[in-house]
Amino acid sequence: MTEVTDKIQGLVDASDVVLFMKGTRDMPQCGFSSRVVGVLNYMGVDYQDVNVLADDDIRQGIKNFSDWPTIPQLYVKGEFVGGCDIITEMTLSGELDQLLDQKGIGYDKMAADKIREANA
Repeated sequence: MTEVTDKIQGLVDASDVVLFMKGTRDMPQCGFSSRVVGVLNYMGVDYQDVNVLADDDIRQGIKNFSDWPTIPQLYVKGEFVGGCDIITEMTLSGELDQLLDQKGIGYDKMAADKIREANA
């Protein structure tokens, strides 16, 4: 493994939920990152944010690590889940709830239901 891959693996392993994004949870720097942050924050998911704009090696390295070309990227218990479109679809279908339940990640179920109601 390369140094960047080791660093990314360490970040993924250090937290149950990790979001590689442009910007931070407090100040997303793109609409796609902002959408995923909005979902996670509204649902009360405890997650680590990693600003890929702060490190060019991680910005490119995460794409190689996951073999996924876009950012943001969400990892749950070390498993790559997807980017903005996939997280949005999973939220609206209830699959994200199921994944979080399966992995033992706490979240606000009522908030998740409200997201679905608002988008029905």
